[in-house]
Amino acid sequence: MLQGHSTVFQALLGTFFTWGMTAAGAALVFVFSSGQRRILDGSLGFAAGVMLAASYWSLLAPAVEMATSSGGFGAFAFVPVAVGFTLGAAFVYLADLLMPHLGAAEDPQMALALNLDPTLMKKKSDPEGPMLLVPESELSIRIEGLAVGVGFGAIEKTMSATFESARNLAFGIGIQNFPEGLAVSLPLRGAGFSTWRAFWYGQLSGMVEPLAGAFGAFAVVLAEPILPYALAFAAGAMVYVVIDDIIPEAQLSGNGKLASWTYILGFVVMMSLDVGLG
Repeated sequence: MLQGHSTVFQALLGTFFTWGMTAAGAALVFVFSSGQRRILDGSLGFAAGVMLAASYWSLLAPAVEMATSSGGFGAFAFVPVAVGFTLGAAFVYLADLLMPHLGAAEDPQMALALNLDPTLMKKKSDPEGPMLLVPESELSIRIEGLAVGVGFGAIEKTMSATFESARNLAFGIGIQNFPEGLAVSLPLRGAGFSTWRAFWYGQLSGMVEPLAGAFGAFAVVLAEPILPYALAFAAGAMVYVVIDDIIPEAQLSGNGKLASWTYILGFVVMMSLDVGLG
C-alpha cells in the first residue's frame, strides 16, 4: 500500500494509468493502417483473455474469501458472489437495451465511422425514430474503471485483497486497454477521420476511468458489507462484455484462430501477473 495515501487516491492513480494505456494504444493509429484487420482482431482476443483472467483472480476470488471469512454466510458464501455476478451481467444487458432510448443520435460523420466496427457501436432499431448507435466500448471502459476502483477499495479487507492484487488488476486492465484504444481509433481512421482526430477519440474512450475508479473505491470504503457483491458485480459485468461483445466480434472477419490464441495469451499474461506478483 502507498503509505499516507487513501485507497480512493490510489484508485485514481491506478485508473489514470489505465487511461494512459488507452491513449498509448490509440496512438498506434499513427503506425498501423486502417486495413489491418488482423491486428484489431488479435487485439480483441488478447483483451478478452485479460478481462476474463482478471475477473477471477482479482475480483471473484477475493469476493468468495470475504463472504467466507467475514460475511457470516458459512456454507452459503457463494450466495452474495452469485448474486453480485448475476447483477453485473444483468446491468450490462439492460444498459445495452436502454441506451438507444436514452442517448442522443450521433453526428452523421461519427455514426458512419463507428458503424464500421460492431465492437464499438451496435445498431439498435428504434421504431419511433431513426437508427441509433450505442457505444459499447464506453460501457466496458466504465466497468473496467469501476473494477479497478473496487479492487483498491477492498485492500486489506481479506488476505487476498491486497495492494499487490489491486495493483496487478490495474496493470492488467492497462494492458487490456492498450489494444482497446487501437480498436477505437483504427476504424475511425479507416472511415476518413484524420489521424490526430482518430487518436483523440481513441484516448477519449478511457477518460472516464478515473471517475469510475474513484466512485468504486469510495463506495466500498463507505459500505464494507457490500464488498463481496461489488467485486462480483464488476466481474459479472466484465465477463458479460467478453462473451457478448468482444469474442463474437473478433471471430467475424476470418481471424478466429488468431483471436483464440491471443485470447489464450492474454489470459496467461493476466494470470501470471496475479499469481506471480500477488
